[in-house]
Amino acid sequence: MEVLAVLKEALGSLNKVKRVVKVQGFVNAVPAYEEHHKVLNGFSDLMMDVFGEAGQHARSVLGAVSVRDNLPIIVDSIFEVDCGWD
Repeated sequence: MEVLAVLKEALGSLNKVKRVVKVQGFVNAVPAYEEHHKVLNGFSDLMMDVFGEAGQHARSVLGAVSVRDNLPIIVDSIFEVDCGWD
């Protein structure tokens, strides 16, 4: 998943992630679609699999009739990280 790849590249290791704070998903769907939350469940499950209890997060999901590059979903996420600046 691109989010994990970006985190690992920026931090050098996913072990520096202290917790997943918030996730927001934008699901590309027709106006009648009502199960956006189920689409984002996969991302939430992945965060729990990778980070354990630290993967629990606040979450919101919105339907969109158009997203950039016609992607099926865009995920915006906030992580708390250990920068080692103690």
